[in-house]
Amino acid sequence: MKAFVKSLITLALLVSACAMGAPPQPGKALALCAQSANLLACHDAEGNAYSVATAGKTLWLRGYEAGSKRRWVQTNSRYGQLTFFSGLASDGEAWIGTIQRVGWTTISRVSSSSGTRTRIMCSRVTGCHQG
Repeated sequence: MKAFVKSLITLALLVSACAMGAPPQPGKALALCAQSANLLACHDAEGNAYSVATAGKTLWLRGYEAGSKRRWVQTNSRYGQLTFFSGLASDGEAWIGTIQRVGWTTISRVSSSSGTRTRIMCSRVTGCHQG
């Protein structure tokens, strides 16, 4: 469960980082993606897949984790510098959280029904760390 929450936060941060124009991190395997005006669909060499659809200030994310054969959905709603999100996975896990932009820093907090609580800070200058 912790790995899933961490990968979900990573995806949310990736979407946020892409929106902020941050470059990809070296050493990470890149996914192959197709994009239209309101839809981004990606898959990687391990069989994982996700898609992101947008309408106004709302994002809808769907994903599939090949290793666990788990599907998940998430909805993000942005209000200024603050984004609220909630999601549900095929194994019944649910989560809620926030992503807050403060200058060049993004602070993400998530709590899941498995009892996991995580806080990750990402900066364009110093990268990401948990804390």
